[in-house]
Amino acid sequence: MVDKSSDHGDTIVIKKYANRRLYNTATSSYVTLDTLCTMVKEGQEFVVQDAKSGEDITRSVLTQIIFEEESKGQNLLPISFLRQLIGFYGDSLETMVPGYLESTMSAFSHNQEQIREHLAGGMGGANPFHQMEELGRQNMAMFQQAMGMFTPFANTGGTGNPGSPGGGQTSHRPPETAPPTPAPTPAPTPAPAPAPAPTPAPAPQGSGSQSGGDELDRLRQQLAQMQQQLDNISSKN
Repeated sequence: MVDKSSDHGDTIVIKKYANRRLYNTATSSYVTLDTLCTMVKEGQEFVVQDAKSGEDITRSVLTQIIFEEESKGQNLLPISFLRQLIGFYGDSLETMVPGYLESTMSAFSHNQEQIREHLAGGMGGANPFHQMEELGRQNMAMFQQAMGMFTPFANTGGTGNPGSPGGGQTSHRPPETAPPTPAPTPAPTPAPAPAPAPTPAPAPQGSGSQSGGDELDRLRQQLAQMQQQLDNISSKN
């Protein structure tokens, strides 16, 4: 199919009208959500625009397709995942979630043909689901590490909590033998009151940004290593 709009190249433009009907400008015909679902599975690129305003509403239409597919009983989104995803809306980490989900799904999609071939081959060799589960655990560990970058004080020990390890509590063990009784001495002259402790200087602002950048670089390297592991799994099968 060839799109009539030169602004989108080979991308098909779907117009959505006020009566909720969808119009394929490449075929000059009306289509349904099921048609768009098939186009996605066939790898056809398209955008959906509001016929009146020209606004890009592709995201909402694709979300509607997912809703329709889930209502048919083909549940790909676990309830726990949906709860966690909803919890990130409005959170300080919400800007990280799209990139994380996109990279994870891209890694899985990159190896989907090899996984299908392995399943069709009689499940010989190592179980791919166990290997994918292990990679998923590694991926989640990286995501938790990324969240730790933005909450650095949550992972550091307290400095004044007497009940926690490393909390700065001073040991007051009594001596094993009693000290000798000192001879009476004249009362000493009262010492002047100690000066108040100086307020500690705040940490430089630039150090957190630098460490955050280093953490992001390390996460990218770990994602690349996970992709290499997936490639190795596919080549063995």
